[in-house]
Amino acid sequence: MYQRILIPVDGSETSECALQEAIKLAHREARLRLVYVLEEIYLLDAEGYAYIDFTSLQAAMRNTGERTLALALEQVKQAGLSAETALLEAKGERIASVIESEARHWPADLIVIGTHGRSGLNRLLLGSVAEGLVRVATVPVLLVRAE
Repeated sequence: MYQRILIPVDGSETSECALQEAIKLAHREARLRLVYVLEEIYLLDAEGYAYIDFTSLQAAMRNTGERTLALALEQVKQAGLSAETALLEAKGERIASVIESEARHWPADLIVIGTHGRSGLNRLLLGSVAEGLVRVATVPVLLVRAE
């Protein structure tokens, strides 16, 4: 059985399915770590964004991450398990690389992540954190699709 399971969450339906699958895999002695990655905001044209309060926007994004982690933690507790949480910052890195680094340093022996299962043009345009993670991960990755 896996002893240390890392679960990236983002509040989506696929993330919810991954969390539920991780809960099923976990046993009482397993350690769970829920992570939420904050992305950076980039300005394309500073002139057009003169009236945006980026400090407030960043605070709102952090608040969303904290709420998402709290909701996921509550589900873990309702299942009779415990977990720790971490709000991670991308700081210019790809989200998949941030998750992989966290898995290595924690250290996890399994990552459970949701995937949208996109294909074709959607996959090309939107990319996939899960696919990127599978490419760089040094531990097993379980991909879970939404039902």
